[in-house]
Amino acid sequence: MIKTLRDALKVKEIRTRLWYTFFILVLVRVGTQLPLPFADYEAIKDAAGSLKDGAFSFFNAMTGGSYERYSVFTLSITPYITSSIIMQLLTIAIPKLEEMQKDGEDGRKKITEITRYVTIALSLIQSTAMAINFYNGGIFGSTAGNSTLKHWGIIIVAIAVMTAGSAILMWMGENVTEKGLGNGISVILLINIVSTMPDDFIALFEKFVLNASSKGAAGLSIVIIFAVVAFVVGFVVLLNGGERRISVQYSKKMQGRKVYGGQSTHIPLKVNTAGVIPIIFAQSLLTFPAVIFEFVKGSGSAPEWTHYLSSSYWFRTGALAKYSVGFILYIVLVVAFAYFYTSITFNPIEVADNMKKQGGFIPGIRPGKPTQDYLNAILNNLVFIGAVGLILVATVPLVISGVFNASLSFGGTSLIIIVGVVLETITQIESQMLVRNYKGFLNSGK
Repeated sequence: MIKTLRDALKVKEIRTRLWYTFFILVLVRVGTQLPLPFADYEAIKDAAGSLKDGAFSFFNAMTGGSYERYSVFTLSITPYITSSIIMQLLTIAIPKLEEMQKDGEDGRKKITEITRYVTIALSLIQSTAMAINFYNGGIFGSTAGNSTLKHWGIIIVAIAVMTAGSAILMWMGENVTEKGLGNGISVILLINIVSTMPDDFIALFEKFVLNASSKGAAGLSIVIIFAVVAFVVGFVVLLNGGERRISVQYSKKMQGRKVYGGQSTHIPLKVNTAGVIPIIFAQSLLTFPAVIFEFVKGSGSAPEWTHYLSSSYWFRTGALAKYSVGFILYIVLVVAFAYFYTSITFNPIEVADNMKKQGGFIPGIRPGKPTQDYLNAILNNLVFIGAVGLILVATVPLVISGVFNASLSFGGTSLIIIVGVVLETITQIESQMLVRNYKGFLNSGK
């Protein structure tokens, strides 16, 4: 990997793309530090601590700390991610969108355009709820004596700024995809998550090393922390890279005096077919009721029922059996969403029909219905293995956080995203290097 990056930096085009990506990411991080207009710094500082835990901790990590700073990028790219997932689901449910997706580049451009509009709509809805909540929570300072015009003026400005911030990040992400390295939205999400990790590691260091009873205990804590992180990262790499290759043979065809076909290929089925989507869906669904309550409660502590849905309470030693119901529900949701999302992204019936039309078959399996059943059986096994792997990766940080009472804004979900984006970006760099090497080879033969 290091050799690939070193060789890539020697290429002017890749260096230019790298610097462009770096410039955009700097702008993203600057935007996360700029507070909303009329926001009161002292009020922000007082409110920030409550967002380190509970329902908003994962959302805050996804936004790179923008939410706890009440910045112009408070929404970050979460509306775009949500709208992308919605469009993927609607593509299966609405035949018109399915036709667009199959209509080549023009159809995909139309779907992308619709996704942008959905993103703006979601941003408006979320920013409206947040702006009203921020105003009532005193983030804009003392509101006593404000006229109705000023009251709504502050809220409307906050709504406009947060919506515009989300739109700008969407534009930045698309430009990184076009002119930079990697998928722009994924890269922005990566830098947001990574930016919150130093604070977590500092907190872990202070809790388990500086406050350790002896030097031996401190050293053991360091070893355990690095061992856990290395295990999780290594397992995620293995999980993302694992795939089952199904051999496919194409029959020979005579056309005139020429013979076509006869070649062998394979269908790659990834073990983690659904990626991190099942965990994001499950976590979002569990935290949604608590988040809604946080918005409407105004003041006061959260009721006990929200603890069952909050991952920060699941493995606490004092109430392990009590709140474990929420974790069991979490496992069920992850497995269910893994099967659901895979079913809408991979269609064995369509694959089997296309193979049959093109004269392809799986050795030992008859074309048509038997091929479909065979693919279904393999896919179901892979989805289950992938879901178990996702649960394992997500559970390890949760156990550490609960048992040792260590507050972490990142977890298994964040690590899966980080590793996945890094591997995807490196793969893109390698493909560009491969094209360049082929060009050099062809040019040298002239």
